Amino acid sequence: MKSDIKKNGSGYPSCFGQINKVFPQADDGLRKTPEVCFECINKTLCLKKAISGDQGFKLKEELVDRAYKAGRINFLQRWSRKKSLSYKKKGNLDEIN
Repeated sequence: MKSDIKKNGSGYPSCFGQINKVFPQADDGLRKTPEVCFECINKTLCLKKAISGDQGFKLKEELVDRAYKAGRINFLQRWSRKKSLSYKKKGNLDEIN
């Protein structure tokens, strides 16, 4: 891990699990992991933490919307997937399929 990454009280870097820092959206609308994250020993656990919970639901919704705009799914499929995500989010499920 680079020495310029500050650690928080838990021993992880201060950016740990923050989706907008470890998996930010680029100018082209796609999410990309920054180069500095590839050097971090916590990268896998950090990305899993970043896409879990509410942040993960938002990411899944972005993927559904992008698939709809690209024409890969139709309106009914989009509605169904977003409804399913909504139910899972209300149920506080940690696992997102």
